[in-house]
Amino acid sequence: MKAMVINEFGRPDIFEKQSVKEPALKPGHVKIRVEASCVNPIDTKIRSGLVPAATPEFPAVLHGDVAGEILEVSPEVTKFKPGDRVFGLAGGVKGHCGALAEYMVADANLLAKIPEKMTMEQAAAIPVVSLTAWEALVNRGNIQEGDRVLIHGGTGGVGHMAIQLAKHIGAHVTTTVSDDRKSEIASKLGADELINYRDESVQDYLKRLTNDKGYDLVFDTVGKENLDRSFRAAAPKGRVISTNTRSTHDLSPLHGKGLTLHVVFLLLPLLSYSGREEMGNTLKNIAEIINKDKMKVLIHEEKFGFSKVGEAHTLLEKGDHVGKISLYNDL
Repeated sequence: MKAMVINEFGRPDIFEKQSVKEPALKPGHVKIRVEASCVNPIDTKIRSGLVPAATPEFPAVLHGDVAGEILEVSPEVTKFKPGDRVFGLAGGVKGHCGALAEYMVADANLLAKIPEKMTMEQAAAIPVVSLTAWEALVNRGNIQEGDRVLIHGGTGGVGHMAIQLAKHIGAHVTTTVSDDRKSEIASKLGADELINYRDESVQDYLKRLTNDKGYDLVFDTVGKENLDRSFRAAAPKGRVISTNTRSTHDLSPLHGKGLTLHVVFLLLPLLSYSGREEMGNTLKNIAEIINKDKMKVLIHEEKFGFSKVGEAHTLLEKGDHVGKISLYNDL
């Protein structure tokens, strides 16, 4: 089959179109004709060599988010059949086929049926960001109706899903943005309060929005210095959840306020084989919320074929986009 691969770590132009062996069906798996994928930060990290332990063998087929049509199912699989439209975070890491190919073999436990009203490209943009938001807010943050929630990066991939999920549950949501255009987008997604992080310090927005009480739950999708700001923004006995903790921090603010810190690493079920069924069930729950028009995905206006995946990686790394960068299969 045709695929976009990397034969070594490198810059976005390292991708090559090659003919590779078509993956064979395995027990508990399904074979998918891939229609679409998208770019996530983890994909750029794997490509550049920042997480070698998670990298497939070279020539490596990357990208975990996938949407497509099932062609075959193994005898053990009963919840899917050929012809089903499915989506999921299903590979692109060590030991697993990636999505940048004509076909992908995926563990059925990692998949769910695509929401009824969604295109393949829309569905492929959902898994990583929605699963991350769910793991952070629901599973780790134990978000409750009425919670005061601060979500950093409200128009980013994970952030825009987190706003909608938090509002669906009934939280009061504040989010950070960098300009007026993103403020408008975040408001339409349901954010109750907006913070332009370029203009306001943590001290300023805590006074303006919380009467210096802080937030019950702070979700940090940025990391580094922003994680320290998240500690300051949390209320006493509050919860801080982060997707980016590969840095060094002073943890005394956690002690001083009795905070809890939770780290989300979404690839664990793929790398450890534990929690896969829960991931598929969560996607099913998310699909039901989407079918009720309670969540939607933002897609960046410029779309790329798989053959232009390097250009999509470049755009993501520049940060000059809003929403998810979608990829369609043109191999």
